[in-house]
Amino acid sequence: MTPLLSVQGLTRMYGAHVGCRDVSFDLHPGEVMGIVGESGSGKSTLLNCMAGHMAPDAGAVVFDTRTGPRDTVTMSEPERRMLGRTDWAFVHQHARDGLRMGVSAGGNVGERLMAVGARNYGQIRDTAVDWLDRVEIDAARVDDRPSTFSGGMQQRLQIARNLVTGPRLVFMDEPTGGLDVSVQARLLDLLRGLVRDMGLSAVIVTHDLAVVRLLADRLMVMKSGRVVEQGLTDQVLDDPQHGYTQLLVSSVLQV
Repeated sequence: MTPLLSVQGLTRMYGAHVGCRDVSFDLHPGEVMGIVGESGSGKSTLLNCMAGHMAPDAGAVVFDTRTGPRDTVTMSEPERRMLGRTDWAFVHQHARDGLRMGVSAGGNVGERLMAVGARNYGQIRDTAVDWLDRVEIDAARVDDRPSTFSGGMQQRLQIARNLVTGPRLVFMDEPTGGLDVSVQARLLDLLRGLVRDMGLSAVIVTHDLAVVRLLADRLMVMKSGRVVEQGLTDQVLDDPQHGYTQLLVSSVLQV
């Protein structure tokens, strides 16, 4: 089976400091990859290089587009932007980074539809209302601005905005970071349901091992910009082989 995403030797340096070095993996359709590591391990740099937000110094990010595999690193900027509106989505840790705060909730969802050619206002609004319901936001809030929403609601709205066009691959950067524990649990349950129901592929960066255990099929552990261990999520977490992974897992168990 052709991988949906093939990351090949991805490297990004900040002067003499390693952001990420020689990272390679394949992601198949419907698969969720978790990337964990402490702050500064390189996981967010890797994610941003994969998603086209940052140019790598070396390597390729090959995506199986609807016309065949393409290296997105060498794509033109307009092509990459269109990919980011259609087959790709990016969920930021801070919802405000992924929302238009001066636009209504419905407008935030509708904008992504309009970016791919939707023009019928009634249909756009109906789809927006449907998606608000799917992410557990009252349809009566469709004309309210995100600034009036709680943090958890803003994150759910960002998810609706991203998924409304039916992307095939979603990048998530600490999607539950900064939220209260009860809000995190509700959001994780929602994400797990959407990933399953839509058959999404996803790459999730987090420092929270509970998040990857719940959502990810496979797991990569990063330290100092390099992958030190990878495998099936339960296998890596239940029987870690690398000393650093053992330290990560034991630190959670001791909390």
